[in-house]
Amino acid sequence: MTIQIEHVHKMYGKFAALRDVTLEIKSGEMLALLGPSGSGKTTLLRILGGLEAADVGHIQADLAEHERKEALRIGFVFQNYALFRHMTVADNIAFGLSVQPRRKRPSRAEIKERVANLLHFIQLEGLGDRYPSQLSGGQRQRVALARALAIEPNLLLLDEPFGALDAKVRHELRRWVRRVHDELKITTVFVTHDQEEALEIADRVVVMNKGQIEQIGSPTEVYHEPATPFVCEFIGKTNRLDLHEHAAQIRFIRPHEVDVQLRPSGTASEAAVIQKVQTTGPFITIEVVTKKEVPLEVHIAADSRLTHELVPGKVVWLDMQKAKVFGEEQSEAQPTSAYA
Repeated sequence: MTIQIEHVHKMYGKFAALRDVTLEIKSGEMLALLGPSGSGKTTLLRILGGLEAADVGHIQADLAEHERKEALRIGFVFQNYALFRHMTVADNIAFGLSVQPRRKRPSRAEIKERVANLLHFIQLEGLGDRYPSQLSGGQRQRVALARALAIEPNLLLLDEPFGALDAKVRHELRRWVRRVHDELKITTVFVTHDQEEALEIADRVVVMNKGQIEQIGSPTEVYHEPATPFVCEFIGKTNRLDLHEHAAQIRFIRPHEVDVQLRPSGTASEAAVIQKVQTTGPFITIEVVTKKEVPLEVHIAADSRLTHELVPGKVVWLDMQKAKVFGEEQSEAQPTSAYA
């Protein structure tokens, strides 16, 4: 199932939540809506789910031939699980089926079988009689996903699904969700402000800012080939080399792309003084200040042969040929209209 979103606008009073958003969601893909608070990502998700109406624009779902006999079925998973506390796990999963009109509702035996299959699928067999309060956060979110899957949706919407979980559980659960998606191949859209999350599990990432789309691309594209200064700064750590706001060009470089050398060379010609050195897992973070008084963060491998020579106060030379350059028209940081 492919979804076409064309020129969608949404206002809340004088606040423009969405401004001329055009996007194609491809059949069977996992698409991330990524952006800071207020960027419009959740508003767009709610419009897709029918919880909000667009002021202007058009959304069309192009169902595959075998799906056209049935209505669009949307599964929704919220950040706070939204489970019914007075219902057991099994009853929560069955809820979407049990409230269907009688002519469409499966039999009790069919519902019971589907719930049992889903409990097995989410690896919570034997916990159907428990209540949400008796489960961990990760288990509750899996129940919420099973409830969304029970209606056999052809569109799955996830609103910050891992935001309420601690880092370890969040990391494990998002990989599990990706495996679920690969197995079921349901068209999936999820909202997140976590760039690592989007880059790890999405097929494509839609970067949003101030109600518009800044860039659409694969995780590799939006990280390594940012289309605007906003995307460059928002996704991954980066250094801004030109501090003048009205410069004709703005240059950015990521910490791991700076090459540190102990003496000047043809490419390593920018002198800098080391301010601080800190080991951070597999790499070393070095804070330096250039002769032009530009502070930079540099990452090198923890096992680098230079490690023992990089100490505070030492002068080093930097090769920054990999810097990304944005022209004056892009430096105004105005979102661009984007098409999938």
